[in-house]
Amino acid sequence: MGDLVVGFKYLAKGQRWVAGHGRSYGFGLVPGLITLVLYGAALVALALWGADFVGWATPFADDWSSPWGGLFRGFLTAVLFALALMLAVITFTAVTLLVGQPFYEALSEQVDRDVSPDGTAPESGLPLWRDLWISARDSLRILVRAALWGILLFALGFVPVLGQTVVPAIGFLVTGFFLTEELTAVALARRSVELRRRLTMLRARKSLAWGFGTPLALAFLVPFVAVFLMPGAVAGATLMARDLLGEDGADAASDGSDGAGDRGDGQVGGGDSAGTAVTNPSALTSPHQPPQ
Repeated sequence: MGDLVVGFKYLAKGQRWVAGHGRSYGFGLVPGLITLVLYGAALVALALWGADFVGWATPFADDWSSPWGGLFRGFLTAVLFALALMLAVITFTAVTLLVGQPFYEALSEQVDRDVSPDGTAPESGLPLWRDLWISARDSLRILVRAALWGILLFALGFVPVLGQTVVPAIGFLVTGFFLTEELTAVALARRSVELRRRLTMLRARKSLAWGFGTPLALAFLVPFVAVFLMPGAVAGATLMARDLLGEDGADAASDGSDGAGDRGDGQVGGGDSAGTAVTNPSALTSPHQPPQ
């Protein structure tokens, strides 16, 4: 339970950080608004024509007696929309981060500078086009993993009782984990932490990832909420990334008291993280260099 609480505290601290940095918050809203319009149009189209698609995909149910054919297709339509909504929640972050790469990189760097003892932030040293390419490539890999989970959960949704109780709960945990990976990637990629290493770090502290990402996934189900929470989510994920790497000045969210580590000069105090923290980020395998 400890890491669950810590993960949620990072989410809350990120929202609190952007609340105190109005210009950064407004800057970070732009990508989410663009992505929201695109996703909203896609979901409206699915709501209008999803039943027609299910009817086309299930010709074998044409001759079923009433009301079984209609009930079967209605159930499949509802499951299809629920699956699309789940994938939308997962992919919204990836697409928004891709659209808003320069926006969120700048926001994440500012958070790093605020909490770093020397007022500096790690930089990838790569040109913008290279950063965009790496972000798109890693996001695609995550989307493939998320899609495979979505297909599995879709199939398990047909299991009586479990499909209506346990499976949705697992779905939110899976969504929360992938959301956390996408958001922490903004700060970790600047430190040349490759995707495989990021996943290993988060799997070692799954409760931390769930505590951060699952409440966010639930909040993202409410229309427009994702847009307004994204800047704070990026800020909170940057603080979490510092915890995962055990960097000096990492936010002390696990100190047992909310905000107890805040200093008067606007920095956030803290020490090395326990657990699976990596104490030497520079020793991590870089995606741009062969393993030693």
